[in-house]
Amino acid sequence: MSDDKTYKAVKVEKGSRGWGGPLTIHPKPGREYVVSITGGGIHPIAQRIADLTGGIAFDGFKSKVEFNQMACVVIDCGGTARVGVYPMKKVPTIDIHPTSPAGPLMMFITEDVFVSGVKEDNIKPIG
Repeated sequence: MSDDKTYKAVKVEKGSRGWGGPLTIHPKPGREYVVSITGGGIHPIAQRIADLTGGIAFDGFKSKVEFNQMACVVIDCGGTARVGVYPMKKVPTIDIHPTSPAGPLMMFITEDVFVSGVKEDNIKPIG
């Protein structure tokens, strides 16, 4: 992507029974990937964030993007693995399941980097 691309920001709030956030997602050059790690291609939530921000929707199961290139990651984990890995790397993490901090990485799952229970209507343009 060229450095002159203008990205927009969105606010992602927790959904019903969710936890964390709200998160502001604002891609920038070099950190423009909205990574979907849901096992079924690009999840509609990842696509909505990419569409609203100008970021790049990316299937994280088909290929790899470095942590420092991710604007955010959308996961569907109700357990402890992916829920903690991305927050540990300071990647804004959006879980479609209404999970809260748990497991061996729970110390990294904080409200400033994690939000859960997210549905499409919990994503709103800023500005």
